[in-house]
Amino acid sequence: MARHGLHDFEVGRALGKGKFGNVYLAREKKSKFIVALKVLSKKQLVKHNVQHQLRREIEIQSHLHHRNILQLFGYFYDDHRVYLILEYAPRGELYRKLKDAQHFDEQTSSVYISQIIDALTVCHSRDVIHRDIKPENILIGYNGELKIADFGWSVHAPSSRRQTMCGTLDYLPPEMVQHKVYDKSVDLWCLGVLTYEFLVGRPPFEMETTDETYERIIKVQYSYPDHVTEVPRDFVNRLLQKNPKDRMSLKDAKEHEFITKYSRK
Repeated sequence: MARHGLHDFEVGRALGKGKFGNVYLAREKKSKFIVALKVLSKKQLVKHNVQHQLRREIEIQSHLHHRNILQLFGYFYDDHRVYLILEYAPRGELYRKLKDAQHFDEQTSSVYISQIIDALTVCHSRDVIHRDIKPENILIGYNGELKIADFGWSVHAPSSRRQTMCGTLDYLPPEMVQHKVYDKSVDLWCLGVLTYEFLVGRPPFEMETTDETYERIIKVQYSYPDHVTEVPRDFVNRLLQKNPKDRMSLKDAKEHEFITKYSRK
């Protein structure tokens, strides 16, 4: 897209509220193309010292092109705000769908996780670690396909060894909880947590307090309700390995029976 300004858009209803601003439905006047416009307050970005994070988000997301990754078309800014022009995902947040359903059946979970594997494969091929894969950061497109959004925590890691703590409590892998160096295998752990949450309706290590949650993560302590069968259990178990090197690769995950059983031939 060419350089834009706010005058190029008709701005409609709010789609969501964020910490640093809101997202609106918008239409580009010329092309009539519908987008989501993420409007961020410069003041808030500076106050929380996340300008660098936003720059990284823009840089990373604008270079990732895949049906399961929310497309960032461009950005512009004025004196007070930064505007991100994003693909519009009309079916909203996966988190809401999961809450309404309480949990997904095995087939739905498998089909969804297969799409997340595809998206992460693209990220990792570009040396991008997402670090914050969770239902709230996944949107649903026109055809019901999932789209990973929110690259605010993602990191471009050619050096591939990181030590900053980030991501969401329930999804943090042991190496991050213990402030150890980590690499893209943190996303494999998150994939395991996500699969569990799809099947069960809550994350595996969730406890009343942060300390209790951390303790369970470090001990890799979790259990399944009876309705989760053997094959998905094996899939999750092979991802939720304390040693990052022991986690199943994305390639092996894609070839696991839990995924192949329901994939379209």
